[in-house]
Amino acid sequence: MLELTFGFFAMAAPAVVFAGISKGGFGSGAAFAAASILALVIEPGLALAVMLPMLMLMDVAALRSYWGKWNLRASMLLILGGLPGVAIGAALYARADADVFRVLIGVISIGFVLWQIAQRRGWIRAASRNLPDWAGALAGLVAGFTSFVSHAGGPPAAVYLLSLKPTKTEYQASTVLAFWIINIAKFVPYAFLGMFTKETGLANLVLAPFALIGVWLGVKAHHLMPERAFFLLTYALLTVTGTKLIWDGLT
Repeated sequence: MLELTFGFFAMAAPAVVFAGISKGGFGSGAAFAAASILALVIEPGLALAVMLPMLMLMDVAALRSYWGKWNLRASMLLILGGLPGVAIGAALYARADADVFRVLIGVISIGFVLWQIAQRRGWIRAASRNLPDWAGALAGLVAGFTSFVSHAGGPPAAVYLLSLKPTKTEYQASTVLAFWIINIAKFVPYAFLGMFTKETGLANLVLAPFALIGVWLGVKAHHLMPERAFFLLTYALLTVTGTKLIWDGLT
């Protein structure tokens, strides 16, 4: 059961602002750090349930700034692949316990950091040519699954989108559109699985202003803040939280 204490909101409010900044300005890739942080203090399923409505609100808030600036074909391929990925995630959630999801969220968190480091050091290079449509659908499938179990669909989507050599704004707009639809699709199985409670709803009401503030800051930072500085902070947060979640899940 989620206890709406001062300690919970002291942890949740900055996490939601951080997620909003990522959603609004940095391709959504680091938004899932908020769920990882919350999973340190509450059950993973509740952390996911608290964050999904917040992510949906952030999606709507960010849409206006990036409307029509996306690669529509690429976004649709991610969406079409993402829907069955969501279904696979829902099937796993129905059969797994909380510790499985602690480990999954932790592994995905650490994996995100390692993937980013490898890419920046040139160990992993973006495709020299546009990836084919099937690769976009496959990336969407993986994104839908990882998005369902940890709100971490950004990296697989990025692999495909970056191969298309988009502008910074086109990339950001495409992720906003794709995950707007994928997050809407996640809402139904989350509700069906009983992940939402009265307490998560009350938490959402309190945290909604922080989500909107985060998106506003992210849209501003998209043009002003160095991406490197933002992601360095993200890597540190995800390394610590991911390690702790794996430890808790295994022990």
